[in-house]
Amino acid sequence: MAKPDSTAVPFRLVVHGGAGTIDRESMSAQSEREYRDALTAALVAGRDVLAGHGSALDAVVASVQILEDCPLFNAGRGAVFNADGQNELDAAIMDGRTLAAGAVAGVTNIKNPIAVARLVLAESKHVLLAGEGAERFAASRGAVTVLPDYFFTDQRWADLLRAKRLEENLPDLVRDHKLEVDLDRIGGTVGAVALDMHGDLAAGTSTGGITNKRFGRIGDSPIIGAGTYADNEGCAVSATGKGEVFIRIVAAHELSALMKYRHASITEGAELVMQKIADLGGQGGLIAVDRTGRFAMTFNTSGMYRGTVGASGDRETAIFRR
Repeated sequence: MAKPDSTAVPFRLVVHGGAGTIDRESMSAQSEREYRDALTAALVAGRDVLAGHGSALDAVVASVQILEDCPLFNAGRGAVFNADGQNELDAAIMDGRTLAAGAVAGVTNIKNPIAVARLVLAESKHVLLAGEGAERFAASRGAVTVLPDYFFTDQRWADLLRAKRLEENLPDLVRDHKLEVDLDRIGGTVGAVALDMHGDLAAGTSTGGITNKRFGRIGDSPIIGAGTYADNEGCAVSATGKGEVFIRIVAAHELSALMKYRHASITEGAELVMQKIADLGGQGGLIAVDRTGRFAMTFNTSGMYRGTVGASGDRETAIFRR
């Protein structure tokens, strides 16, 4: 029998499935169970990697792929539709040890964008690939592709039709963003952050963007430093919410920098970042973990699908604020 590695660091994994208007009163017991089961499956997949002395990068991919394959969340299988009735997906991943990163944006036929982001990190000299070019790269590396109908779900299509009706009836308010419509209430952007037994951090995020988006809009998820960031000297972060505000303050990097240069705790730093988001009129949340295993699951909405597991194996999932 192999001796235990006395130098191993207790690992930590944190996942999220989006933040938004998620009220206990409006969610059935069955729906709550389905969300918690999906979060648990993601935690188990990532934990198994970490418990086997696997890397934080591999754990992040394993967890995020589970959430991408679940139609409850706005990523992969459950991605929202853009204004043209298509699904455009974004994802990013980052290695906290080397600061290597990979991302894809606006892809339409990739089953698991997080896996292709990992390929960009490992096998491309670039960081971010978009659209057809990203799809060609994915095909050249043997990534799993799907037909457009793979992403179709009745709920997401209904959300698109609702958005178009509102746009038709209240065009000025929708155009000027004076009317906030919570169309992604049933599930959002997904992500994971991990600390492995080697003491290394990683972060990954995947999303379908926002309902009825147009003009090739890209949010914060695939933007390194905005929705996704990892640095062993700071922390690993995955964000969710109204991406434009997260981009403007480079939210994920901001949290890591607060810890690295101002020596803020992970909890303090996360609260400062989310306050800055709120001050600019933004909503959402983030998850983060540092090299000591301390973690944060911070949000300024009524709920965030979230969960964590550590070396003890005890899993925790939560949805509502209280």
